[in-house]
Amino acid sequence: MPRHLQRTARKAGFLADTTALILFFTTTGIINERFIAGMTWEQVLHARLLGAALMVPVARPYGLWRDRLMTLAGPGRASKVLWDSLALVSFQVPIYAAIIATSGASAGGVVRGTLGAALMMLLLGRPYGAFLNAVRKLFGLPPGGDRPMSLNS
Repeated sequence: MPRHLQRTARKAGFLADTTALILFFTTTGIINERFIAGMTWEQVLHARLLGAALMVPVARPYGLWRDRLMTLAGPGRASKVLWDSLALVSFQVPIYAAIIATSGASAGGVVRGTLGAALMMLLLGRPYGAFLNAVRKLFGLPPGGDRPMSLNS
């Protein structure tokens, strides 16, 4: 593939993965932080601003991580649900715990929020994966896991 097309594909992958992550997890983060972790609206705002800033550099690496794990999924729905959920929990929960801890959540709030996020991410792994693939399609990219995407393609 010519170099200029590689750069265009990398930019499209970055933009698609970042857009999907910010849209999807800003919404779910607000719900978790306010109603499960018990954070104030001011703390939620701080967490979402920090979260959005952190999503920009981690969205594409997460997309690549997910793509790699999805190659392990079998053709069945249960396998795709499992691998999408494992990808999301293993990559995003540690980052999320740091976000709410630095945003002022109490120790108990960090524990509840992290557990809540882990549960949410287990449940939302596949819906987010499908959403990510839909956003990638809008950007003219193939879905993840079907044809591995990389920084060099």
